[in-house]
Amino acid sequence: MKKIFLIGAGLSTSTLIEYILDNSEKYNWKLRIGDMSVETARKKINGHANGELVKFDVYNEEQREVEIKNADIVVSMLPARMHYIVAKCCLKFKKNMITASYVSKEIRDLDEEAKNKGIIILNELGVDPGIDHMSAMSIVDKIKDNGGKLIAFRSYTGGLVAPKHDNNPWNYKFTWNPRNVVVAGQGSAAQIIVNGKYKYIPYHRLFKRIDRTEVLDFGEFEVYMNRDSLKYRKAYQLEKIPTMIRGTLRRPGFCKAWDVLVQLGVTDDSYTIENSENMSYRDFINTFLRYEEKIPVEQKIMDKLDIHEDSIVMYKLRWLGLFKDKKIKLKNATPAQILQKLLMKRWKLDIDDKDMIVMQHKFEYIIDDRKKRIISSIVVKGRNNVHTAMSITVGMPVAIAMKMVLTGKIKKTGVHIPVKREIYEPIMNELETYGIKFIEEEETI
Repeated sequence: MKKIFLIGAGLSTSTLIEYILDNSEKYNWKLRIGDMSVETARKKINGHANGELVKFDVYNEEQREVEIKNADIVVSMLPARMHYIVAKCCLKFKKNMITASYVSKEIRDLDEEAKNKGIIILNELGVDPGIDHMSAMSIVDKIKDNGGKLIAFRSYTGGLVAPKHDNNPWNYKFTWNPRNVVVAGQGSAAQIIVNGKYKYIPYHRLFKRIDRTEVLDFGEFEVYMNRDSLKYRKAYQLEKIPTMIRGTLRRPGFCKAWDVLVQLGVTDDSYTIENSENMSYRDFINTFLRYEEKIPVEQKIMDKLDIHEDSIVMYKLRWLGLFKDKKIKLKNATPAQILQKLLMKRWKLDIDDKDMIVMQHKFEYIIDDRKKRIISSIVVKGRNNVHTAMSITVGMPVAIAMKMVLTGKIKKTGVHIPVKREIYEPIMNELETYGIKFIEEEETI
C-alpha cells in the first residue's frame, strides 16, 4: 500500500482529498493528513477507511522526520514559506514531493540535490500557478509544432464569486487565502513587456494601470498586472517574445475602489498600529487622514482622493463598514490585518454560495505571413462552498500529478514546474474528463 502524506487541510484541499480517497482502493493508497487543526482534517476524511489524520506541526523536527520517512510521497499544501523545510526533509529521506505553490529561489536551489537523490520536487500545480502553465504550454507547443512564431502572450486568471451569488457591490468574495488578496502586488513592481519595451508598475500605481477583457458569455472583466510576468519567458521558451503580460481578473470597478484603500495606506503590512484593539474602524481610517477635528472622516477621504459622495466608490467603502464605530478588537495589528478582519466578514462566501475560476489566454502569432490570434478561455464553477471552484482547480491537478508520480508515469527528477509535454498533457487530458476544458477561438488579424 502506497502511503500519501498530505500536509495541510485548508480551503483548497477538499477536492484533492476527495480524489485521493475515491481512488484509494483502485490504486491501493493510504492517505494520512497532517494539520494543526485535527477537526478540519476529520471533516474532510469523513470516516473513510483509507484516511487517517494526525495533529501536525511542521516546525517539530522529530515529528516532521517520522511522518515524512514513513510516507511514499509528500503533498505539501502549506503556505509557500514552509515548503523549504518540508523539501529538505524529503531530500533527507528520498521522498518525492508535490506542491501547488510558486517555486522559491530556495526550492530552485535544491534541483541538483534532488536529481542526485533521485526524487522530484514538482511545484506550481494549482490553478494559478498550475493550470495556467499547462493550458498555455499546450497552445504554445501547438503553434510552434505548426511552424508559427509567437509575438504576444497575455494570460489572466481570477477567483471570483459566481454570477448568481454575486450580491455585494464589490462583486467579490474570498475563495482563497484572504491575506494574499489584501497584500497582492506588494513587495516589488509589476513587470511586463509590450512590443519589446519593458514596463514597470509600482504598487501605488498597480490598480490604476488596468486592462479590460471579455470572457466567453460572462461579460467584461478588468485586469491588474501580476508581479511575475517576465520570469516565465524562459520556462515557456519564449525568451524573445515582444509582448508578455500576466494579470489577475476582477469585475469592473473593483480596482478603482481598491486603489482608494491602497492610497490611504490601509493595505500596508509592514508596521503595527498602536492601541489597535481599542480603536473603532472609523478611528482606524482617521489615523491615515489629516487632523481636522470638525471634518468627518468621509469628507476627508473625498477631499484627499477627489471622490464624490454619491459615487459607487464611496458606496463600496461605506458598505464595507470602514466608517462604523465598531471596535476592531485586534491587538498590535498591522493595517493590512485590520482590513483583512473586516473583509473576512463582508466578503465571506455564504453557505449556499458558489464561486468561479475565470482564466483566459490570448496568443498572437505569425504563420505563413499571416498574423493570427488564439483566445483560450475557461470558467469553472464550484459545486458548493466546500468543493469550491478554487478547491477543484487547485486540488485536481495536484492529485493527478501525485498519481502520475506514484504510478511511474512521471519519471523526472529534480525541481520542476508542469511546462513539459510529458507532464502537462496527461494532466490536462484527465482534467477534461472532469469538465475542466478550455474553449479556443481562432481568428486572422
